[in-house]
Amino acid sequence: MAGEPQADCLFCKIVAGEVPATVVRESETTVAFRDINPQAPTHVLVIPKVHYPDAGTLAAAEPGIAADILREAAEVAAGDKVDESGFRIVFNTGTGAGQTVFHAHAHVLGGRGFNWPPG
Repeated sequence: MAGEPQADCLFCKIVAGEVPATVVRESETTVAFRDINPQAPTHVLVIPKVHYPDAGTLAAAEPGIAADILREAAEVAAGDKVDESGFRIVFNTGTGAGQTVFHAHAHVLGGRGFNWPPG
């Protein structure tokens, strides 16, 4: 059921404390932790504590929590001191876009230059 923890979800296990992660921030509704395969000097994932498979589903069901993810992403960037030089927030949705864990999450990337378009 949407919003409920899923037994087979890696990110739900991180939220529950069953799988270790390098947590950099935690709020009432979110957890932010370092990516295990960083693509930039700052690469942090911000996830909701509730389970939704992707950002669109989360935003439709719980827009306040979707906003919390964006707010926490900005706080992560400030904490890593990439807020002034620039950072990117990425939501991958679906396998074609590179989503590998089907629990909504934002990637916060910074500390290096980024090209446009991405890819």
